[in-house]
Amino acid sequence: MAKEVHILLVRLGAFGDVLHTLPAAASLRRSIPGARLTWAIDPKWQWLLAGNPDVDCALAVDRRSTKSLKAAWRYLREKPVDIAVDAQGLIKSGLIVRASQAARRIGFAAPFLRERAAGFFYTEQIAPRGTHVVDWNLDLAAAAGATARIVDAPIPAGRPEGDLPTKPFVLACPFAGWEAKQWPLEHYDALAKLLSGTGHALVLNVAARCDSPVFQHISGLPGLIDATRRATAVVGLDSGPLHLAAALKKPGVALFGPTDPARNGPYGGTIRTLRDAGAPTSYRRTNEILPCMRALTPHMVFEQLLPCLTTAFPNPTPTR
Repeated sequence: MAKEVHILLVRLGAFGDVLHTLPAAASLRRSIPGARLTWAIDPKWQWLLAGNPDVDCALAVDRRSTKSLKAAWRYLREKPVDIAVDAQGLIKSGLIVRASQAARRIGFAAPFLRERAAGFFYTEQIAPRGTHVVDWNLDLAAAAGATARIVDAPIPAGRPEGDLPTKPFVLACPFAGWEAKQWPLEHYDALAKLLSGTGHALVLNVAARCDSPVFQHISGLPGLIDATRRATAVVGLDSGPLHLAAALKKPGVALFGPTDPARNGPYGGTIRTLRDAGAPTSYRRTNEILPCMRALTPHMVFEQLLPCLTTAFPNPTPTR
């Protein structure tokens, strides 16, 4: 019987980043003999790990709570860590890795670190070979000893929330981490009219109720997961809901502007990416929708969606 190897994986958040780290967790847990995996995560995203067989312990680390920080510190002192892997590359995640006192502490090398000072907490730094963030994390797992690259990772089942249409629908989440990555809200109304001719509704998940009938309030992660599973297809931005849809292998269209789809796009090949040819690559968190996002018209998005709808509705008759 293999000797137990306690692995600490640190990825506190956010939504899409946690999803991008699930394959690395699966690779570590399933391909290292005797592996027991603890994932340090912000409580806000802990539900994404519910029932995950690759995670033996979801260690809640809430930087805003002294009680949470003390509990995490005690856990790391009582359960010695052999290998600590930092998939976040920030000082705050590096500190958790260092607090584990693991003999091997593995993280990214510059320029892949989000904060260069985080590198001081590692014993090993790697420059990932891949382009996409999922592949970066898999390269970290390989450096820690994972002998397999497992890209399919479990997602919780979710549960119904809100009143979803009884007819087929396309799900979209219109907000992203910053406004520069968003698509104009009025474009969704136009897209809804185009979809109506195919027998599909458009459902927009938002955090608060809106007056438009296109919008549907879904209050939490369980409801979003359930709605994504039930949708015929998705329209996504560079945000967590898009990466959830990709992880669930849903078809759809991803609308990209300033961020690089090769690095941050939907992973797995089921979702098409639409990006204006003149879009700049920038990660500046500006609060204004960029011209390159406005250049993606509702008709362009609809044309890309049509092949995703024909399976559920074989002879769509779009209204022009």
